[in-house]
Amino acid sequence: MLLGLVGAGIGCDRGPAAAVAVAPDTVEATIGGRSFTLQTAVTEEQRYRGLSGVASLPPGGGMVFAFPDAAPRAFVMRDCLIPLDIVFLDPGGRVIRTAHMPLEPAGTPERSLPRYESGYPSQFVIELAGGTLETLRLVAGDAVGLPYEALRAAAE
Repeated sequence: MLLGLVGAGIGCDRGPAAAVAVAPDTVEATIGGRSFTLQTAVTEEQRYRGLSGVASLPPGGGMVFAFPDAAPRAFVMRDCLIPLDIVFLDPGGRVIRTAHMPLEPAGTPERSLPRYESGYPSQFVIELAGGTLETLRLVAGDAVGLPYEALRAAAE
């Protein structure tokens, strides 16, 4: 769940092994050599809502957040019903940072929730079911395949 963002856009190139769009609200991704179908969050409202209130994710499911520019990002587990893993990507589709986001107690005030930060400018962020990162073994610099140009064009 997105907490906030800071401006300052930077140039970007097409990401490695870009995948094909399945539908306007989903895209195919290749992460750690595995295929995923990700819901898209390209508007401010969609990014704010994220996976809040979602009780489960299908195997190979998740969400990709696309922003119009690259900036430091911070996410929280606002109203989340399941633990999540997060992957921050640079504009070229390379992993910047990953984290496991455990479930927080219901009703925790947003200001009290832990912040999961990119640390560097990020234009794309992926959330997956908690525990998925353990099997993917992603490290900083790994490439993630997504239709980056389409996501950039749709991001508001």
